[in-house]
Amino acid sequence: MRALPLAQLRERTSEKWREYPADVLPLFVAETDFPLAPAITHALDRAVRSGDTGYVASRTPLAEAFAGFAQRRYGWSPEPARMRSTADVSMGIVEILRRVAAPGDRVIVNPPVYPPFFELVEEAGAVVERVPLRDTGDEWELDLVGIRAALEDGARAVLLCNPHNPTGTVHSAASLAALADLAVEYGAAVVSDEIHAPLAQPGAAYTPFLAVSDAARQVGYAIVSASKAFNLAGLKCALMVTAAEDTSRVVRGLPVEVEWRTGQFGMLAAVAAFSEESDAWLDGLLVTLDENRRLLADLLAEHLPGARYRMPDAGYLAWIDLTGLGWGANPSKRILREAKVALHFGPAFGAEGAGHVRLNFGTSPEIITEAITRIAALRAHDPHDA
Repeated sequence: MRALPLAQLRERTSEKWREYPADVLPLFVAETDFPLAPAITHALDRAVRSGDTGYVASRTPLAEAFAGFAQRRYGWSPEPARMRSTADVSMGIVEILRRVAAPGDRVIVNPPVYPPFFELVEEAGAVVERVPLRDTGDEWELDLVGIRAALEDGARAVLLCNPHNPTGTVHSAASLAALADLAVEYGAAVVSDEIHAPLAQPGAAYTPFLAVSDAARQVGYAIVSASKAFNLAGLKCALMVTAAEDTSRVVRGLPVEVEWRTGQFGMLAAVAAFSEESDAWLDGLLVTLDENRRLLADLLAEHLPGARYRMPDAGYLAWIDLTGLGWGANPSKRILREAKVALHFGPAFGAEGAGHVRLNFGTSPEIITEAITRIAALRAHDPHDA
């Protein structure tokens, strides 16, 4: 799969292409540079031509479409009757947290983690409890000892990122099952953001949280969307998925407006994305992302040998440690100012992000190569490299 030409991408009006001037290569926000899946283009074109631009219906094929997708891609069979849609994953997280955590309750997050997690917990009226991922030197993993301690001390929920953003970690089934057992033991809920799940590489052994065990089904809520894999963030559609009567009752009890915030175009596009017709497109995207993550590793080894990078198991976001270059706690600022490459600021992901950057490689090999070449040129101006 080839990305669109740079000149065509610069005609886009989304955040990625409007935040910075035209001399900046934007590799920060999680948008991709590929053409839409043909089934999505067809569905949206048909809707525009027929004027199908009203309110989202109370009954749509979305839940059934996702159930079919989950069965084909993950071997998981969620029940459509236990799903409700909403505008996006963040909204689903907030609405569920409001009902599983009382004001002032603590919610566990695992930094470095998607920056809005900190704000979403607060928006729900809860308090962030930080239990960072464990860095084993080879991979990142959930700190189950730390999570147990936080739950024992009164934390009421875990906001999980599965697969994890920004590290691209696919949490093992064993660690997810252990997390579920802890949640049952301490009467806590697990709210799992699984927006990057369709982008898990073959062989990465991605497991949906609700599929891992009976305990997970008892305590878990999953929020899923086609938006990251199929580049549909602006169309506003996500699904809140449950697998037990108690958790389903919570989601069924949400105000009708939570569901009505689903975008009509988002629903139509998601149904097309989750259809079998889009499977080949998604498979092609995964091949391209695999090539790009390996290209990035080669470029960093050649041009920035002081950088530390582990290829992600899922997604198109690279978590890169630039501490060894001596560019400070937030190297993205210098890179933007001097190299004209926009990366996501590492410290935004938590204190563990100091010295790090997040780079979006969901683009062309040419843009990735140009970005790393520009960044590497900064070393020529460093006193210790002179």
